[in-house]
Amino acid sequence: MTAYDVARLLPAIPDLRALCRTLAALDVVLDPDSDVRYHLYDTEWAPGEELASMYDGAGNEYSVVFTAAGAFVRGFDHESSMSPYASDDDKPWPGVVDSVPDVFRACVEEPAFCDDLVPRVTVCLWREHGDSAWRHGDIAFPEGDEDGADWMFALLTAGTPEAFQDWAQDYYGEPVDLDAVRHFYAGRPLTADVVTALNPAVTPAAIADELAALGHPVR
Repeated sequence: MTAYDVARLLPAIPDLRALCRTLAALDVVLDPDSDVRYHLYDTEWAPGEELASMYDGAGNEYSVVFTAAGAFVRGFDHESSMSPYASDDDKPWPGVVDSVPDVFRACVEEPAFCDDLVPRVTVCLWREHGDSAWRHGDIAFPEGDEDGADWMFALLTAGTPEAFQDWAQDYYGEPVDLDAVRHFYAGRPLTADVVTALNPAVTPAAIADELAALGHPVR
């Protein structure tokens, strides 16, 4: 699976925003004391923009920037041969960001997504509000080595509570209650029973403000 496949599988912008918020909210409950969680969501990333992000702690990451124009998606697999660091000229793989429209160029060049002005990117997608599908560049992928899109965006393309449960049980090494995950995916307000089912060490009061800041209903 490459960016081409992810483009066909990603949900529409409003649904993607809701899903990203859900992933971040679940990680707040499952990992409340962490300074850097796997999934994050910032409703005040920039004026008029929101940011969903993933950091795996091993150098791989993605960002989804929701703007007035639509949404911009970037992913970086540090082990991919498509990484700028694997090239002789320290530039993104040909085609990955070349055709990003002007309304999203600032996202490509965003300092938080670059090292020494070089975009950290192996996957790039975008969608304007008037588009009927996600778009990507014209890319000749290296034989036998893809862009990392398959595993990086698996939870976004699957979009199911079951997919999150499988991932979370592997990542956290603990059982994760599926009904509680479904509660979050349905966008239902926070309850003590749901929080306890996911993490008995956490109280709703301890995380309510953070969940509210993400846009998740707490009442």
